[in-house]
Amino acid sequence: QVQLVESGGGLVQAGGSLRLSCAASGSISSINVMGWYRQAPGKQREMVATSTNGGITKYADSVKGRFTISRDNAKNMVYLQMNSLKPEDTAVYYCYADVRRSWYNYDYWGQGTQVTVSS
Repeated sequence: QVQLVESGGGLVQAGGSLRLSCAASGSISSINVMGWYRQAPGKQREMVATSTNGGITKYADSVKGRFTISRDNAKNMVYLQMNSLKPEDTAVYYCYADVRRSWYNYDYWGQGTQVTVSS
């Protein structure tokens, strides 16, 4: 009953920028944590950036200073502004949400969007 829809992926040259968007819809009481994870070929999925409903953000060391996560709680959306992109940022990026529905919490994932950074 909850869907995460991502957009904004694509192909960009090294040093360029992309902005990913994710919209959560459905039966939602509140969203505790929203964030972005990524998975490159041959690697495990890793956390990129997360944001709690209290405004606490976390970033992977590899993206600190380059990526910025933001939320629009009224619209149940989360964004990832990616600047100074590097080829090693190439991966499938997944939106994540920890959703409270009634008195239970559930994890939801988007379908993923491909980000490719060329040299």
